[in-house]
Amino acid sequence: MNKILNLIGRTKELFTDDIKNKSEELKNIVSTSTFLVIGAAGSIGQAVTKEIFKRNPKKLHVVDISENNMVELVRDIRSSYGYIDGEFATFALDIGSFEYDAFIKSDGKYDYVLNLSALKHVRSEKDPFTLMRMIETNVFNTDKTIKQSIANKTKKYFCVSTDKAANPVNMMGASKRIMEMFVHKNSMDIKVSMARFANVAFSDGSLLHGFNQRIQKNHPIVAPNDIKRYFVTPQESGELCLMSCIFGENRDIFFPKLSENLHLISFADIAVKYLEDLGYEAYLCKDEDEARKLAKTLPQVGKWPCLFTSSDTTGEKDFEEFFTERETLDMDRFENLGVIKNEAIFDEEKLNHFEKTIKNYKNSLSWTKEEIIKEFFTMIPDFGHKETGKYLDGKM
Repeated sequence: MNKILNLIGRTKELFTDDIKNKSEELKNIVSTSTFLVIGAAGSIGQAVTKEIFKRNPKKLHVVDISENNMVELVRDIRSSYGYIDGEFATFALDIGSFEYDAFIKSDGKYDYVLNLSALKHVRSEKDPFTLMRMIETNVFNTDKTIKQSIANKTKKYFCVSTDKAANPVNMMGASKRIMEMFVHKNSMDIKVSMARFANVAFSDGSLLHGFNQRIQKNHPIVAPNDIKRYFVTPQESGELCLMSCIFGENRDIFFPKLSENLHLISFADIAVKYLEDLGYEAYLCKDEDEARKLAKTLPQVGKWPCLFTSSDTTGEKDFEEFFTERETLDMDRFENLGVIKNEAIFDEEKLNHFEKTIKNYKNSLSWTKEEIIKEFFTMIPDFGHKETGKYLDGKM
């Protein structure tokens, strides 16, 4: 934890005071409750699962499509915490499948359902097929699992949104904003809460996680030098989600308060710190060819080839924000957690149209990216999407 904090330019964990203040209440609620964690083998899902597990729940079922990551989650938990008195079981299932529906039908009785599954990459909007899967995962699987929770009389449903849902400029952020609309609709029948937060440092598939892969494979380190982001640690992401799940009122969205403990830092700056921690000096290259060439020789003399460039790809947001000026905030309830207070505002006619249109595209097995973008603009008239024609897959 301390190593990650140092790399993202921090000295203090964000939510220590809030977790300490709610420690006994958290422990009492978790130890007398049953939980289902969906998307449990991703970076945030693993962090949430650990936060629940170490407070000895009565039942903890975890579901994820990644069989391999699930195995590592179990090994990690057994090695870190051991065992609990209650039932802990894992299920390698796709929540969009009939097998998952059968699993829910067989039991499905949980006090709390936490959905951490998502397609989170901006690069996933580059083609119409992956984009459709993003909609299915981020919007309709969420809607489906909330409705299953309502049918099973679940006490509380939690799901992760994203800071990119506030004034979205990319399809990923917009899909999460539309997800929030469907969650609001379902909030008439079940208590729901959400979280928006920053980049999770070194989460699976992230650029920082990619640094580890590049070092292992003797590749250059590549990062944008003009993009600054807020970062939370994996443990902080788990704490934030659990606090929202347990203590959030209906439709509340929790987010980290901006303070001296949470500040913007560029990917390039983290790369330099990361290499220093490994004993290397960052060597700035002029282009990809030079970086690839020097990767064969520079590390042997204590330097690592780096390519830091400005960003020009579709979907990159110039700045991060956790809320919009139109949203009502409660900044007094917690020390380092802010809360967006939401009324049940949704346009049922628009939601039904969106669902019907997407269903028709899926049934026909034919749609274009432009057609989907048009539907997103219908749902979010001020959607700030800008197509540059360039994507991250076209870069090293």
